Amino acid sequence: MRQIPPGTKGTFTMRVEPAHLANQFKDAMLPPVLATPMMIMMMENAALNAIRPYLEPGESVVGTAINVRHLAATPVGHTVRAEAEVIKVEGKRIEFKVSASDELEEIGNGTHRRTVIDLRSFNERLAAKAKR
Repeated sequence: MRQIPPGTKGTFTMRVEPAHLANQFKDAMLPPVLATPMMIMMMENAALNAIRPYLEPGESVVGTAINVRHLAATPVGHTVRAEAEVIKVEGKRIEFKVSASDELEEIGNGTHRRTVIDLRSFNERLAAKAKR
């Protein structure tokens, strides 16, 4: 991994489709609004997009912590833009400030952590675990 400077930013944008709604994704009794897990996925993708250029061949990153608030509902058809900014790097651990907004308002914010992994050794451990 090359040195990742604090302040490095990434984004991820997605149009809300019916499959992304809480009433389709989790429980039919919920209102037809963007599901919180989908908002979190967008924030994680924004974080990945921020640091992707700094990864060496054979490296990837995995999410290790998320602490977010879902502040406002977003209906189908709206576009949501998630943003992530690197706020701290400690070795292979990277912390981000994350947020998401639709066309009208901020819909969520919080923090997210990711850890750089070596894909070969990660996949070896995963294969060994799968055999148990």
